[in-house]
Amino acid sequence: MSVLPADTFIVVNKTMLSDKDRNLLILLYQPIVGHQSISLYYTFWSYLDKTEVISNEWTHHHILRDMMISNAEYEDARVKLEAIGLLKTYLKKGSINNYIYELYSPMSASEFINNPVLNIALFNAVGKIEYDRIVSYFKMPKINLNEYEDITSKFSDIFEFSSKPINDNLIYDIKKSNYRKLEILSKIDINTILSLISDDMLNKKSLTKDTKDFLYKISFIYNYDNDDMIELIRNSISEKHTIDKKLLQENANKYYRYDNMVKLPGIIYRNQPEYLRKEKIDSSNRSRIIHMFETTSPYDFISSKYKTGNPTSSDLAIISYLLIDLNLKPGVVNVLVDYVLKINNNKLIKSFVEVIAAQWSKSGIETVEDAMEIAEKEYKNTKKTKVKSSNKVITVPNWMNKDIKEEVATEEEIRKLEDRMKRS
Repeated sequence: MSVLPADTFIVVNKTMLSDKDRNLLILLYQPIVGHQSISLYYTFWSYLDKTEVISNEWTHHHILRDMMISNAEYEDARVKLEAIGLLKTYLKKGSINNYIYELYSPMSASEFINNPVLNIALFNAVGKIEYDRIVSYFKMPKINLNEYEDITSKFSDIFEFSSKPINDNLIYDIKKSNYRKLEILSKIDINTILSLISDDMLNKKSLTKDTKDFLYKISFIYNYDNDDMIELIRNSISEKHTIDKKLLQENANKYYRYDNMVKLPGIIYRNQPEYLRKEKIDSSNRSRIIHMFETTSPYDFISSKYKTGNPTSSDLAIISYLLIDLNLKPGVVNVLVDYVLKINNNKLIKSFVEVIAAQWSKSGIETVEDAMEIAEKEYKNTKKTKVKSSNKVITVPNWMNKDIKEEVATEEEIRKLEDRMKRS
């Protein structure tokens, strides 16, 4: 329900706040919830008494005036703080409603960045370049200690007690840093999932509360149901029959990308950048083939290899891998795909493609002409290693024919070439 200006509130500090928290709030939380939510958090913080425990009672008119925002803006800022774990709200209804706002600490950088939900939310909010910059800000420097010896003193080396302890009282209500865990409603049923995975495969006693919580988060991020999670877990079990969280997250991302290819960055539908294209197109067949590779998107090129015009998800996943993970240019990907299909019996096998693609990536291949040249060299080297007595005939792309460089195409040959390239 919406607050009214006359409704009252008090702020209660459930944690220990410090200036170090300000960096966490600005760098990690603000990109996700927005500046107004963080400004509201700081305003609540400012209302606390000198011991930073509890505030006086205020009306909402006071905070709306201080922040110069509307009721709707206040509600939007507040619910975002609640959702991300920085605030908890209690309401006592009456003629004038009374609210209690509990403040919680931001997570440490390590906890935040290793939380799969918040980590992805931050990445989506700022993009890869800014995300990498933020992460590097919080990274610890690596110091080589191989030549050093740990000579740190232990407590028992320095201190000792000559008598039995007198104070045996344990005090639990001392201030400490405290933050709320994210509350997520998931579609999956952990018990059902686990019942369908054999005990021989997974040691279910190894599943801690944190591991189950991690599974809920993964299912929420990728919108996976029970069946999806069963397959994901089965493929993410370590040799010790436990769930490998790192592998699980990598697989979850991989499966999502493969299943949602249409949601991938539009580079799969882009052509070779203008600045990397051949400057002059002459009338030779080879020149026209180069032009075709440069002006066709990888999606259209792989689609042309199918009679139905609909490539498989596995082929699209390979194309995506080449463009995004290895950062190959669209025209180069077309050459690579054409080359592999011709020398590998029209099969695009990821492991086979990866070996060639990794070499091209390391060699800095960016233009179609360079890609065709390195493919020709690799084919020659491969051919030399073949057993001479072998009668096996290997089909190669027609652009590997040396004569095609000088040969001028007739109009009829051009038409046939274009038609053949579309259907090959």
